[in-house]
Amino acid sequence: MQLPIDQKDINKFLLIGDKVLIKPKSPQSQTKTGLYLPPTVQEKERILCGYVLKVGPGYAIPAEHEDREVWERPEDTEVRYIPLQAKVGDLAVYLQSSTFEISFNNEKYVIVPHSAILMLVREDDLFE
Repeated sequence: MQLPIDQKDINKFLLIGDKVLIKPKSPQSQTKTGLYLPPTVQEKERILCGYVLKVGPGYAIPAEHEDREVWERPEDTEVRYIPLQAKVGDLAVYLQSSTFEISFNNEKYVIVPHSAILMLVREDDLFE
């Protein structure tokens, strides 16, 4: 399922929890032996890769002293999170079966739960 988003700026996107916004890397259309692959073959790959654009805050953790019920707590209680390993600019290798595809400005993006990311490739000097 593809979800079209009518928005002007990707910087206004806020990801929830352990979700990661990824711009899929364009797949190779040619094999090592020189055969050209149709797009339908490339879309059936089980493992894909792409660049991390946005990262959610992480996994929410409860406060240390949970002596009150949820509805009795003051509203100014700040939620704490365990941060995610993925960072903006990382190359992520992820499972396609766990992705949610969105279309934004005629480009394809995927939202992936952090648990579906198999590996990250990080270039420390990428933005220097």
